Amino acid sequence: MLSASTRRLTAACAALGALMALPVGLAPSAAAADVQSQQWYLSAMKADEMWKTSTGKGVKVAVVDSGVNPSTPSLQGQVLAGEVPKSLSYGATKDITGHGTTMAEIIAGTGHGGGMKGLAPDAKIVPYRVAVRGMNLSEENKAPDPAAVIKAIADSDVKIINMSFADDISYDDVQAAIKYAASKGKLMFAGTGNDAETSNKDMYPASYPYVVGVSAVDKTATVGKFSNHGSSVDLAAPGVNLPAWCNAKFQSYCPHGYGTSDATAIASASAALIWSAHPDWTANQVLRSLIDTASRTWPKDTPSNYLGYGIVRPRKVLENPHYDPGPANVDPLAVEDGIAKPKSSPPASAKPTPGRTTSAADTSSKSSGNTLTWVVGAAAALVVIGGAAFAVNRSRRRA
Repeated sequence: MLSASTRRLTAACAALGALMALPVGLAPSAAAADVQSQQWYLSAMKADEMWKTSTGKGVKVAVVDSGVNPSTPSLQGQVLAGEVPKSLSYGATKDITGHGTTMAEIIAGTGHGGGMKGLAPDAKIVPYRVAVRGMNLSEENKAPDPAAVIKAIADSDVKIINMSFADDISYDDVQAAIKYAASKGKLMFAGTGNDAETSNKDMYPASYPYVVGVSAVDKTATVGKFSNHGSSVDLAAPGVNLPAWCNAKFQSYCPHGYGTSDATAIASASAALIWSAHPDWTANQVLRSLIDTASRTWPKDTPSNYLGYGIVRPRKVLENPHYDPGPANVDPLAVEDGIAKPKSSPPASAKPTPGRTTSAADTSSKSSGNTLTWVVGAAAALVVIGGAAFAVNRSRRRA
């Protein structure tokens, strides 16, 4: 096992700079409409309607990443750097790749000054840096230990932990920290990884018990061909063709970013909207509401290999004042976390065609009767998704 000081986590947005440093950028001071118009998921998820009920106010989200720049126009006043323990504060507000700042803006950006608009614009960000790809050895060695970071967040009043990074190595101390954070009532999201076309390995922390693994879909509700699939997927969220900071100079946004990082941030923001509207709910109840209302056409008890329990739709919770979130102390992922027996064994999943976008249209020719509607603006984009084609027996996450 690598020592804590030398661990390097691979950002779930794949090679950070490679995906973001695209040739043509959009200057934030001059292109607010252009940048926000690229955030197609805001209209797809009907954010304007949700914001009439909840904007994420009162909810703190820890962004554990490459650091967060609190000085971008969209994040001014949104980053609570003073709440980071001094012993873990190195680099927290100095993002050396642009990745962590992008995630923070996806979650809680105000949209001011031409910046991105967060899905939960009144939530607050607590920033932490860990060692990720793109850092030199000196920076890696100075970065706080992930296990210590997670434990510190667990002991704070942060409600949600966003971990838009992935590593194919499991660390006992990080897993123990995750379990501790769960015991303290934290809701944790992580990207499943962007290596589906190559290794498609199980990635951590998404594969740990108590962490919600998130895959990425495009505006047609099709899983990105890069998005890791398998038993680590619990939910899906938009993560294709989104704007992102081009690099750590923070001079412009670049279009066409993608990754399960972005999807993770949108899932975290979705949870923040719900928790803000229902501050007395527990993490179990917030997560259960996301699972219950996720967009899917297959039985809830047979989660998909690519979309998990479906695509997040927080609006369905917010628009229902009588929604019952279920028991406060029951983990809705207990079966996958290895702490409960599955009720039944779902049918085996079909194998996807290698190298193609992973939707049921790729895996089953008999699924034309099943459709999933992903609304983009006023128009409905339909994608064929067969429940049986996606169903898997998810016995993965053993503590």
